[in-house]
Amino acid sequence: MKIHVLAQKTGLNPPTIRYYEKEGLLDRRHVERRDNNYREYTEEAVEHLLLIKRVQAAGFTIREIKVILKEEDENKLELSKAIEFLRKKMKEMDHRKRELEQSQSLLARMLDNKLALLEKKGT
Repeated sequence: MKIHVLAQKTGLNPPTIRYYEKEGLLDRRHVERRDNNYREYTEEAVEHLLLIKRVQAAGFTIREIKVILKEEDENKLELSKAIEFLRKKMKEMDHRKRELEQSQSLLARMLDNKLALLEKKGT
């Protein structure tokens, strides 16, 4: 499939897909160059990019994803290392969640103060 079809199926834009390819996140299983130098993407590329998208949304960096995929491809990803890595990511997510909750609480207090001022002016 051409890149515009892959973009539609994954919700990613073509420059992002090309960036992932440049970074080594897509390999020969996912993309081939035709004689006319056009890229031809496989169905496997769709699932692979959706996985990358989900993992990135969970807080993984491109660098971390590259390491995990490389180790997994080489059958070097040890179960204990994977568990430790996932636990670490979950703790980071909890930390970010607490920070967002604190920010939301601050904004709510600021909004309450502004609404109170507005009510005072209206009376």
